[in-house]
Amino acid sequence: MSREQRGPNEKLGAVLALAGISNAGLARRVNDLGAQRGLTLRYDKTSVARWVSKGMVPQGAAPHLIAAAIGQKLGRPVPLHEIGLADADPAPEVGLAFPRDVGQAVKSATELYRLDLAGRRAGSGGIWQSLAGSFAVSAYATPASRWLITPADSSVAREVSPSEGAGAPLKVGHSDVQKLREAAEDARRWDSKYGGGDWRSSMVPECLRVEAAPLLLGSYSDEVGRALFGASAELTRLAGWMAFDTGQQEAAQRYYIQALRLARAAADVPLGGYVLASMSLQATYRGFGDEGVDLAQAALERNRGLATARTLSFFRLVEARAHARAGDAQAAGAALKAAEGWLERSREGDNDPSWLGFYSYDRFAADAAECYRDLKAPRQVRRFTEQALSKPTEEFVRSHGLRLVVSAVAELESGNLDAACEQGVRAVEVAGRISSARTTEYVKDLLHRLEPYGDEPRVVELRERARPLLMAPA
Repeated sequence: MSREQRGPNEKLGAVLALAGISNAGLARRVNDLGAQRGLTLRYDKTSVARWVSKGMVPQGAAPHLIAAAIGQKLGRPVPLHEIGLADADPAPEVGLAFPRDVGQAVKSATELYRLDLAGRRAGSGGIWQSLAGSFAVSAYATPASRWLITPADSSVAREVSPSEGAGAPLKVGHSDVQKLREAAEDARRWDSKYGGGDWRSSMVPECLRVEAAPLLLGSYSDEVGRALFGASAELTRLAGWMAFDTGQQEAAQRYYIQALRLARAAADVPLGGYVLASMSLQATYRGFGDEGVDLAQAALERNRGLATARTLSFFRLVEARAHARAGDAQAAGAALKAAEGWLERSREGDNDPSWLGFYSYDRFAADAAECYRDLKAPRQVRRFTEQALSKPTEEFVRSHGLRLVVSAVAELESGNLDAACEQGVRAVEVAGRISSARTTEYVKDLLHRLEPYGDEPRVVELRERARPLLMAPA
């Protein structure tokens, strides 16, 4: 359904011309974005002509899909007012802001927590349906630069008067913060073992809404407040990581931005760097290698002299991933060498943060293998993958599955079809035990690489074994 405006929508017509998108092209992009969120849309070039020439305003999520489709072509976010659709149902810019003021930062984060749960309960995708396909790496530019300039707020103490809320103000203590930290630790364990889509992992957004939000809106001293912001930042980053793992890139981006802002309020520079590293991995995964390099280097530069050797090693490893995706073999090799050097300098007694508990030489070897996969160096991929798979563990099931796929790709590129299929079968078995869209995408990539050998019995067998995984609902 649509409603009519007064006269043509000249803004939309101008932006379409700027982006070089035809009416038929926009209709196709909007339909495709809708399909990604379970919407059946049947717009065509005539529909777009009505939007432009008659000022018709499509209802529901369509205006936001239009903005997202144009934004993808332009490579930047496109607000509704720029395309003459500001009168559409308000679309959340929720989670994209990185406020300078601490009070506004609390408001921005808690608004995101509330709206995410509303989307989950709506049953139709809610807010994330409206934001379909709206990931834009440029949205990280302002948060990263503001964090680099000021990685810690001067004071975060908060005093709420009785008139500001219902009943007596909530007084936050260290025991409240400890509960959030324990929730984060539990969530990290479930995520690694069962994937970001597992129901136990998906409780994190609800924990943010029910537990973290009331605490952030309560009263606390500067000392307690720093700890509270740090624990909330960890949980928020985890929510972003889980959204990333399940393919909800637009949700992940908003969580990451808020996590970075909360880390600044916590005055926890290593944690802020960890959030930037997560942003870098997402940008790299989405094909923005250069931006991934910038984000990883920002994390590294602010943490020199502050973070532990193991932490700095991880930041250099993330930088190597981005260089490899950008096709810079020399820079990737240098970053890997530096990452390995920092890791060798780390010691058991170092005061490493709890959120870095996953990082060991296995993880270094696994990511090094992915770097060399992107650089098309199968011999190096095989060498590092063998090291990464030398210690299989039930604790990091998803990581083990990803490593198996990378190993299969290396075997295939080395001309070992049987070995590739054998590793592929093992990867499919692992992928079937977890809920991870990212792992499924890795399997799909392997099957795509095997298409030239489609009639080979081992390939046919692998494809059949993978069929239930690929047909499972997202």
